[in-house]
Amino acid sequence: MSEPPFPLEPDGAAFDAWTSACVAFVRDYLLSLPNQPASDADAAEPLRSGLREPAPESGRPMDELLARLRPAVLASFNTAGPGYLAFIPGGGVYAAALADYVALSVNRYVGVAKTAPALVEIEATVIAWLAELMGYPADARGLLTSGGSMSNLIAIITARAARLPEDFLRGILYFSEETHASVAKAARLAGFPERNLRRLPVDARYRLEPAALERAVTEDKERGATPFLIVANVGTTNTGALDPVPAIVDIARRQGLWVHADAAYGGFFRLCAEGAARTQGIDGCDSITLDPHKGLFLPYGTGCLLVRDGEALRRAHQGDAAYLRDVAPDADQVNFTDLSPELSRDFRGLRIWLPVQLHGLAAFRRQLEEKLELTRLAYAELAADARFELLDEPQLSVVAFRLRVPAGAGEGADEESDRVNAELLRRVNARGRVFLSSTVLGGRTTLRICVLSFRTHRERLLEAIATLQEEAGRLGRGTGAK
Repeated sequence: MSEPPFPLEPDGAAFDAWTSACVAFVRDYLLSLPNQPASDADAAEPLRSGLREPAPESGRPMDELLARLRPAVLASFNTAGPGYLAFIPGGGVYAAALADYVALSVNRYVGVAKTAPALVEIEATVIAWLAELMGYPADARGLLTSGGSMSNLIAIITARAARLPEDFLRGILYFSEETHASVAKAARLAGFPERNLRRLPVDARYRLEPAALERAVTEDKERGATPFLIVANVGTTNTGALDPVPAIVDIARRQGLWVHADAAYGGFFRLCAEGAARTQGIDGCDSITLDPHKGLFLPYGTGCLLVRDGEALRRAHQGDAAYLRDVAPDADQVNFTDLSPELSRDFRGLRIWLPVQLHGLAAFRRQLEEKLELTRLAYAELAADARFELLDEPQLSVVAFRLRVPAGAGEGADEESDRVNAELLRRVNARGRVFLSSTVLGGRTTLRICVLSFRTHRERLLEAIATLQEEAGRLGRGTGAK
């Protein structure tokens, strides 16, 4: 058989065959999601060695490649499934996959407005939607990123440029001990050594204590340092805790500091009335991290940074390149390259624009309302079982809890608690219907249920609770009646 004249360009028959095979693959996968294991990562071990191979010189059939891919997909944490209640779920709505298919196929460059003006306008419109949801003014700016870690990094760099001189090593950053690890990592990447980071205590509900913040800022100023940035959590990963944002903003305004809200997890709860009431004050922050791949159920790799003073974002990132002189933006256009470390980037805006246009915001709002309801249900069911210790009433959609150790356990009780709770988690996850995760709070192993997948509904949530109760009984913890 002769080689095709254009080997990377499929003809009509190949195009149809490849596309049909991939569509069938995705259709079968999505329809089988409710019955797939919630986690089967251990099954990947025998697959890994078979995937280590040199690049082939000649191509292989699509069906053969998809057949190899299928078990690799299944041998993982099933983050798209209804039983995934670990970490912070990311559901990945199907409409976003279609958006990426279109965006990657047309392959337009959107870093510079003049290269694809209407497509850049779509992305700018998406950012304007998100800014309005957060209560930001029309002249705020932002960009879509790969996720919260990159958004936090860009926010710290922007705050550094806005509040500190070029020699910035007197600058001090403040955040609670419950703040996501990406913040400290971003601070180090932005050039701040560990000695410049202030990890502040939290209250009984795992929220930053304003008095401790003000005290730390005052002490740093007295010793000649330059406090410049406070990070407020709008939904921590461990417990969903909401820092007192209005009080933090008030301190920042009096002390002349930049306030960054890490709302990667909690920000989109503002779509519903209950969430909006719990996240008041976020509009007063100087910058906000959001993760549409969390609260909008979009695919991983969909993050956002918003900055109230759009010029501050531009000043921190704009650079000059003579070869771009022919595509300088008009006054009403934005070059995303001027707001970000990235020059080359994909067309991320379509994976938000298309699902929102297709479903409408009301569909996302109903899903978030349901997740809050399911979280309250999980809390109530576990609280009614005397075998479980609940650490806090849910502030968003996380329930943190432990299986109690028997009264009078005495010395070694904490070690026994850690052991028993780790074993309970292992047994629940081994069943394969739901997947939970753990953390450490107060120095002790703590289990978590996080309800955020749009595919998680009442039946699967109650199954998770029943599984916890059954396995607690098998661990010799009796019945749960109070």
